[in-house]
Amino acid sequence: MQVARAAKLVVAVAVFLLTFYVISQVFEIKMDASLGNLFARSALDSAARSTKPPRYKCGISKSCPEKHFAFKMASGAANVVGPKICLEDNVLMSGVKNNVGRGINVALVNGKTGEVLDTKYFDMWGGDVAPFIEFLKNIPDGTVVLMATYDDGATKLTDEARRLIAELGSTSITSLGFRDNWVFCGGKGIKTKSPFEQHIKNNKDTNKYEGWPEVVEMEGCIPQKQD
Repeated sequence: MQVARAAKLVVAVAVFLLTFYVISQVFEIKMDASLGNLFARSALDSAARSTKPPRYKCGISKSCPEKHFAFKMASGAANVVGPKICLEDNVLMSGVKNNVGRGINVALVNGKTGEVLDTKYFDMWGGDVAPFIEFLKNIPDGTVVLMATYDDGATKLTDEARRLIAELGSTSITSLGFRDNWVFCGGKGIKTKSPFEQHIKNNKDTNKYEGWPEVVEMEGCIPQKQD
């Protein structure tokens, strides 16, 4: 009887030790796999972070040099989505800000500091051009002027209004027509034509939307005004 009990005890101990050994081995394998996955995910996350392209101000494609203002702007889309003007990562005008409207949308910025001086829009379809002309005449020297059309920015434009905008550095303003899309960045007192201007004609054969051309976008780096 004692021999049988001893044998059973030995078997029980052996089974327990074998079970413990198997469980420990499985657990160790799972731990190794979990740690391996953890380190693998960490390595992948680090690689993804290192390959993610940097974001520049206003979402432009490259960083601006020192003493330059980063900007990005887009015209309106048909008569549905308003234009957007961004400077130094600050959205100056947009549909979300609820400060855009049909016609020509204008943002004025201090050419030295980048401070926003004014934002306005002028209805060039059903409005009066006289307030727009007065506004253009009163822009201080050294001011950066950003303009974007929405719906129609040309019907009420007069020769005087076009001349005042041309004096800000615009080339396309003389040919801006009904429902054309146009974005422009110039300045009061500029001595040359601005390189920052995009214009697309309203053409029923090429229009993206019914009655309107596609949106025009533009980005760049504006030199700060120096004393």
